[in-house]
Amino acid sequence: MENITPPYLQPGDTIGIVAPARFVTREEIQPAIHLLTTSGFIVKTAPRLFSKHYQFGGTDSERAQDLMEMIEDPSVKAILCARGGYGTVRLLDLLNLRKLQQNPKWIVGYSDITSLHCYINGWYGIESLHATMPINFPTDIRGNESTNMLLNALMGQPLEYKLPHHPLNQYGIATGVLIGGNLSILSSISGTSSDISNMGRILFIEDVDEYLYHIDRMMMQLKRSGKLKALSGLIVGHFTDMKDNSIPFGSDAYEIIHSAVKDYRIPVCFGFPAGHAEPNLPLIMGRTINLKVTDEGTHVEFKTRLSF
Repeated sequence: MENITPPYLQPGDTIGIVAPARFVTREEIQPAIHLLTTSGFIVKTAPRLFSKHYQFGGTDSERAQDLMEMIEDPSVKAILCARGGYGTVRLLDLLNLRKLQQNPKWIVGYSDITSLHCYINGWYGIESLHATMPINFPTDIRGNESTNMLLNALMGQPLEYKLPHHPLNQYGIATGVLIGGNLSILSSISGTSSDISNMGRILFIEDVDEYLYHIDRMMMQLKRSGKLKALSGLIVGHFTDMKDNSIPFGSDAYEIIHSAVKDYRIPVCFGFPAGHAEPNLPLIMGRTINLKVTDEGTHVEFKTRLSF
């Protein structure tokens, strides 16, 4: 059964901004408001968008209420999560996402927002967008590749990526539903109600600011739990600002991942431009994709679908 594709946007539509994780300031979000407005959209900020409760963008109930109000607002066609950090997982049990099923709209974000993507894709069968967030928008209203591609994806332009060869790639062809996001978040929700099945899926992973041995530990968890064996393909994005101990681990992040998946006969693409670096290109989570990895490079093609 295909997941639900929310309606694509048109100029003049309203885009909402919420802060489900770490707090943001008005100054940090102003470039995004400016860029979206000059691109022809109406921007609606959540009532408590600039609230602060220690490191969070308001209390759990306040952040959940902001997100639910945006979901229930018929004028809002897409919801951009302002930034990551930590805190989205604390909201999941406070949300009534049946209302999102009744009125599907694009939920956009990455990093800590991974837990929301998995919950939306796995439990409610709705596609979402792993993509750049308002905190990352450039001050230049012309935008950059990440923001321009995000708007293209929201307006329904087909997504297709061709990437150069990477020496750690594993060759093959696969078709499957794309899942995943931040590796640390995926590890933290494993075995919970927001975990997602890997069976026959194509997994995307990325991470930032982690010790290399943490990456190895998380990959071993995926391997020993059978989640890697269940996959039909793997896409590896940015692994940014990795850390090591005074006694080196001995492998970089990509080598650690390669070691964990090398025994499986699935296509594996390294170096996909998504995650905590530029460019951070959009991925439709919950959408069926074709993944082809050869000695010439990688081809990722998203199945074209009509919206809800």
